[in-house]
Amino acid sequence: MRLLLIEDDFMILESLTIGLRQGGYAVDVAMNIQAGQLSLSTHKYDLVLLDVGLPDGSGLEILKDLRSRRDPIPVLIITARDMLKDVVTGLDNGADDYMIKPFALEELEARIRVLLRRSAGRATSIITFGNIQLDPASHGLNIDGETIILSGREFSVLHALMEKPGTVLSRQQLEEKIYGWNEEIESNTIEYHISQLRKKIGRDIIRNIRGVGYTLEKKA
Repeated sequence: MRLLLIEDDFMILESLTIGLRQGGYAVDVAMNIQAGQLSLSTHKYDLVLLDVGLPDGSGLEILKDLRSRRDPIPVLIITARDMLKDVVTGLDNGADDYMIKPFALEELEARIRVLLRRSAGRATSIITFGNIQLDPASHGLNIDGETIILSGREFSVLHALMEKPGTVLSRQQLEEKIYGWNEEIESNTIEYHISQLRKKIGRDIIRNIRGVGYTLEKKA
């Protein structure tokens, strides 16, 4: 899952970026409205974390622009503004949730999971495909009652494929899902993660559509 964090406080920006990346998210960052809008116009994100008080104006400008274009991307406002009217204004302008600083990283990650789950149209956090169950909260994988240990990147690749079962995702699309723009990616990185996943969950579950990408295929 790829997130855009728009925050002008460098210490908060750095700590959240490190924490969220350790949690398995790809995180891009912007420190003002202009950089945030540029990022949103050039990359596809699963969720936006948006500060309101930015150096070149209110983060609500970004939110209003997204909703005016009927962009349904989940937006979670993170701000020090704790007045009720500020919360109401943010939600009424299209925010999906609102957190007041300071907050615990664990709560932020839980709220992110809720928004991503709602965006995907799921009632529970567990993602199921055939006999495979994936839990984004614990990063757990269960196949026929057996717990399988995955690396962080392996989990992210499988999560991306299970979010849209039957959809073919290209190598580039998978890279964009699991890596931020400033992370170095080797040319065969995705192929390596797919190979490792096949060793752990079975070679026939992840199908390679030659020249197109990868998709999941249920066992017959």
